[in-house]
Amino acid sequence: MKYQTEAPASYNIVGLFTLSLRWVIGWTYFSAFWRRLVLDNKLIPEEAGYIGEKFNHFLPNALGIKPLIEYLVLNSESLQVAMVAFTIIEAIVGLFLILGLFTRLMSIGVFFLALGILLGSGWIGTTCLDEWQIGVLGIASGFTLFLTGSGYYAVDNYLIKKYAFTKKQWFTYLGSGNWVKPIAKPLILGISIAIFGLTLFTNQYFHGGVFGTLHNKSVKPKLEINHINYDADQISFEIYRVEGADVYGSFLIGIHILDENGAVVYELNQQDLAQYPTDKIKNHYVAKIKPGKHSLVIPLGAKADFEIALNKIPLQPNYTLKLTDISGLEWSKTLN
Repeated sequence: MKYQTEAPASYNIVGLFTLSLRWVIGWTYFSAFWRRLVLDNKLIPEEAGYIGEKFNHFLPNALGIKPLIEYLVLNSESLQVAMVAFTIIEAIVGLFLILGLFTRLMSIGVFFLALGILLGSGWIGTTCLDEWQIGVLGIASGFTLFLTGSGYYAVDNYLIKKYAFTKKQWFTYLGSGNWVKPIAKPLILGISIAIFGLTLFTNQYFHGGVFGTLHNKSVKPKLEINHINYDADQISFEIYRVEGADVYGSFLIGIHILDENGAVVYELNQQDLAQYPTDKIKNHYVAKIKPGKHSLVIPLGAKADFEIALNKIPLQPNYTLKLTDISGLEWSKTLN
């Protein structure tokens, strides 16, 4: 590649056209670091608002990366390292994009950060499918910035004017400048089709947004009851919250055991659950089920083994375990 004192004018113009996109995307990622560490430290595991707990919210309906998320939320030290690393990467990617430094390399970072958001939390969003939109637009924006690089108002352009190392081919792929070859046209078309296909697929998978019935798993809480074990002295079962708003818990106000006629044979009411002993709740993940002021609070993605002392109450396989939320929602399962 012949050395030039500046990038070709056409590439400077194209980079200029995407200036506002580069700045906005850059701030989107840098601001995650800014609000998470500078405005308020959310990297402390023991404090409210810890980013690892929010990461736990992604788990129930993540696409493809659920095993990775579960591994991290099961291993608190690894989760802490991952959250710190993720925050640092967001800060570097965002700041470098705003400056226009190594623009194409940073755009690759945007692409994969957005892909992680899409696959992990594309199902979350109470009104406007928030996380899905952030994910797919981030992927498309990252690819666009890779194609254009940065233009006149960028550190890349300054380096191209001043330093000979920018004549190396690697700089055009990682920074800015003219890199398009004849093969690029069908390649760009193919990648664009793939991104659009991913957009349609995830829209349908997470929300039924292409055909069929629309659904939103962030609208109301849903609990799963699993692994019921019981005898005359104790019943234990697993509670797992898999749906609902990530910023709002499920507030359990009643646990009942019903006989075959629907009569209550055992009950924990709202006050009982608000004062329930924490040693009878064995949480699996960072997001924890715990007694609150007026109920048992169950965050999104929380899973715990719950134990109840029965005091010699004989249970039968056809009895039913029922959980009641403060909203009036109920979940039940037969004691098989």
